[in-house]
Amino acid sequence: MREEQIVQFVCFETTLDREKFIIEWEQYSRRANSDLDVTLQQSEKNNLFQYIAQHRCTINEFDFIFFRTRRSRNQSAAVPIKTERLGGYSILQSERTGDLDSNESKVFGFVIDTASNLDVYRQMSSYGQLNIYEAYYESCCYAYILEFFIKNEFCSELLQQLSQYNATEAGIYKECVLEIS
Repeated sequence: MREEQIVQFVCFETTLDREKFIIEWEQYSRRANSDLDVTLQQSEKNNLFQYIAQHRCTINEFDFIFFRTRRSRNQSAAVPIKTERLGGYSILQSERTGDLDSNESKVFGFVIDTASNLDVYRQMSSYGQLNIYEAYYESCCYAYILEFFIKNEFCSELLQQLSQYNATEAGIYKECVLEIS
């Protein structure tokens, strides 16, 4: 019997750009001996970087801790990385599992209301493909997380459509390439 797959979403907010954040991320991965299936994506607004990590695992595999080790005197001062665990989500709809093409972005929509009509969002997927994640645990921050794979030229239009629904936060993200060591 195959265990159900859960996708854990973890958000980070920092002033660290992609290159510097990836260094911190790789340090975490080595410390945690993490070999989880992870996709990391980044968004930037007003010199503040937001990252979303998607950890795919079975229900009992996941234990995420992102922490900073004590620095020696020779290292620079710590840059704060605000971490927010959104929770574990089951896959309700999966239209795309591969990487982004160079002319694509991901648009994430975060839906708070469990009574939301998902068909409205499915109709928006005419721009590209849509994955829908449903809260698996009661402690999840959102009822649904929408992941649109969309051509770059349609991102603004999709964000406008998503903004018409009060229960949705949204953002455009690009994947961060992680070194496989």
